[in-house]
Amino acid sequence: MDMKLELVPLPVSDVDAAKAFYADSLGFTVDVDVTPAPGIRVVQVTPPGSSCSLGFGTGLPVYGGEPGSVRGLHLVVNDIEAARAELLGRGVDVGDITDAGGGVLYAGLHDPDGNSLVLQQMPWRTGDAF
Repeated sequence: MDMKLELVPLPVSDVDAAKAFYADSLGFTVDVDVTPAPGIRVVQVTPPGSSCSLGFGTGLPVYGGEPGSVRGLHLVVNDIEAARAELLGRGVDVGDITDAGGGVLYAGLHDPDGNSLVLQQMPWRTGDAF
């Protein structure tokens, strides 16, 4: 039985600010931005090359978490130095690159609410293996 994780709900306090950060600063694709009923808004964004999206919005229980409470969403990249440099160039505050051992590299960042994400590079998932 296959199971594919395709959407992670993300609690945010300001949907427009979150959409701008993920789309404009991180370069995610905006897949959905709809208001299907009064008081309900659904936004879905997807990192380039990913099969899993982030969803946020208003008016639905799934978005009722504490803004900023999500920790450690991993954005796996082929070249962490290039990815970090590109995001820094877009004005994203990305932390220093650290080696977790075995060549696994990380660099942390946060969205406007404080939800944390990390760029991750794994040596066995680079180049043609990425």
